[in-house]
Amino acid sequence: MSDVFQSSLLAFALTCFVIEITPGPNMAYLAALSLSQGIRAGLAAVAGIALGLSVYGVAAALGLSAVIDNSRFLYETLRWAGVVYLLWLAWEAWAAEREVSPAAGNNPDAPPRTAFRRGLITNLLNPKAAVFYVAVLPDFIQIGKGAIAAQTLMLSAIYVCIATAIHLTIVLLAARMQSVIETPDKRKTVRRVLAVLLAAIAIWFAFSTNRD
Repeated sequence: MSDVFQSSLLAFALTCFVIEITPGPNMAYLAALSLSQGIRAGLAAVAGIALGLSVYGVAAALGLSAVIDNSRFLYETLRWAGVVYLLWLAWEAWAAEREVSPAAGNNPDAPPRTAFRRGLITNLLNPKAAVFYVAVLPDFIQIGKGAIAAQTLMLSAIYVCIATAIHLTIVLLAARMQSVIETPDKRKTVRRVLAVLLAAIAIWFAFSTNRD
């Protein structure tokens, strides 16, 4: 592997890291979920998010991400569906009356598969994920260093790994904070604060993804 190619991979990894540590829907959702329902739900959501990012990576290799980026209808459909979904998650977190505790991860009313599904949907309805593969990833493709599709898949795998590592860190930190909010009143307050944060991010997401 040439020094130029290695430098390009390092630059790409750093770019991915900076993008992922920027507050966004995934970060807020994972923090709220892990604080309210525990580490099992948080880990399941991380897996769903990773799958969603991987789907877009494969789509980019097949050229489908470019189709979304170039179609105003598809882009706007994903954009507004994502905003509505985030607002719905925020409302659910605000209105939830179920007692949440460190043992909530074992609550049959909130199985990990639900968190997995929501993490997956949150990413599939995020057009910025598709745009990343169109606007950022191609800058790190090395012409003449192998098939473009193969490089796209490799860079996508790097992005998913970095994103997943950051998401896991958020889940672990949030889960550890559960011991600090042991009383019902504290849990309710924290849950509602995070619900407001998630709603605010949904609104920010609507404006930040606007192309007008």
